[in-house]
Amino acid sequence: MLYGTPALDPADKAVLAEIEDMRQDLRFRLAETHRWDGQLRRQLQARAIQGSNSIEGYRAGVEDIQSIMAGEEPLETSASVAKEIAGYQQALTYITLLSCAPAFRYDVGVLNALNFMMIGHNRHKTPGVIRPGSIFVRNGRSGEVVYEGPDVEVVPGLLDELVTWLNEGDLEAPSYVRAAMAHLNLVNIHPWRDGNGRMSRALQTLVLGRDRITTPEFASIEEWLGEQRTKVEYYDVLGTVGGRRWSPHGDTLPWVRFCLKAHHMQAQRVRRRLAEAGEIWTLLEEQVDADGLNTRCVSALYEAFVSRRLRRSRYQADEDLSQGQAARDLRDLATKGWLRPYGETKGRYYEAGPRMAEIKADFAGRAAPLRDPYREEAG
Repeated sequence: MLYGTPALDPADKAVLAEIEDMRQDLRFRLAETHRWDGQLRRQLQARAIQGSNSIEGYRAGVEDIQSIMAGEEPLETSASVAKEIAGYQQALTYITLLSCAPAFRYDVGVLNALNFMMIGHNRHKTPGVIRPGSIFVRNGRSGEVVYEGPDVEVVPGLLDELVTWLNEGDLEAPSYVRAAMAHLNLVNIHPWRDGNGRMSRALQTLVLGRDRITTPEFASIEEWLGEQRTKVEYYDVLGTVGGRRWSPHGDTLPWVRFCLKAHHMQAQRVRRRLAEAGEIWTLLEEQVDADGLNTRCVSALYEAFVSRRLRRSRYQADEDLSQGQAARDLRDLATKGWLRPYGETKGRYYEAGPRMAEIKADFAGRAAPLRDPYREEAG
């Protein structure tokens, strides 16, 4: 028996309708091709990877995550954390492919394969194989056991039940609700020795991707979940709804509401970023033209705007340049005060110079706070 899908109240349906409206708006905006689309998608995927891994204590900057995604050595992240990031990115890449696969069914083999991709570098944790015994989740500070997974003897049956439900169960329920319930059930089954939280969040993204909820990097709520305040709420609601042991029941609406709120807040954020991207790109084009620089330099300036750090290799790949061309462009941008170089040779990178810092500061004060849809409904 799995945790049951709840019926939605009118307030939940109203929030769900707003989420759908925002997703449709995002879909129409993404249908148009823009110069900044690739960089924005990369940023969003990096932030999703950052959010999900930070929940587990694997912390890395967005810039280093983008380097890892490109197969480069990160500048600040440790080798052990870089392996966790690379594994998770590999699993998300596969999820992107599965989201579009014409022939697909959920099965335990797919779940085990995704777990192996995530933690395959930790062979001592038997990646991709059902845990051999009991498993306990402890409070990172106190060491107290906050959750005990179901007995290992029942785990294979629970996974089979979950897979059957993913393929056939509650198909009339909204996709966001089904994705939330997939997350809740997998994280409480806790079938592997490691990677259970990341797997559950990734499965939520896969369920949405299979239901054509835009694209995974725009549908994921992992960035939102990784923020400190949200992370505390995430653990609290999982503890409240899931209990301290495997105990399926029907009172799962608080969990679904938490996920709907997360989707709403993240959709607001992505929609804002999409709108800002066009405004920022246009402004930077005007500045590059006024300085007599090649138009392609806007790509480097946009990266410097949305990131803390820019590397020559990333700009070179984005604009399909030779190493010499990319280096000259970045040198010119530094000379004109747009960028500030640090380090030497392979470790060289660029941060915002005084002119870019001024533009970033101007935009930082414009954004209105995101709107909590449930707080507004309650009021």
